[in-house]
Amino acid sequence: MPAYRTIVVGTDGSDTSFAAVDRAAAVAADSQAELVIVCAYTPASRQDTAEAEDALKDEAYLVVGWTPAEETLRAAEERAAAAGARKIRTTAADGPPVDVLRKAVRDSHADLLVVGNRGLNTLSGRLLGSVPSDVARRAGVDVLIVHTT
Repeated sequence: MPAYRTIVVGTDGSDTSFAAVDRAAAVAADSQAELVIVCAYTPASRQDTAEAEDALKDEAYLVVGWTPAEETLRAAEERAAAAGARKIRTTAADGPPVDVLRKAVRDSHADLLVVGNRGLNTLSGRLLGSVPSDVARRAGVDVLIVHTT
């Protein structure tokens, strides 16, 4: 029986988060596990959307029905497949990263959560908390914090 059946990894599209996706994909490939790639985002306000529509004029249709998270997830899925993951699912959700990741772990019945270490050793991370430290305390499953910085 493989060590892990379902692995959740968070990405925000940064190089460091893609390093975590690469590591999660390698673990998923070794374990023949499903990989769930998650991106948390905050949707644009109606005011932001209206300003973008004004600026884009004839190309305003590009603003509707798309979030940057979709592009991030597409790139992450390509990386995961290249790293050997075979069963990959992606999801974007509105909300704070820690809450979105914890919900993804619960909803997918994951047994491993993978995140990068960005923010873990920063002053603001120590004062305000960071995604890796918060999920490590609150995930309820094994957490792999990948050295990405």
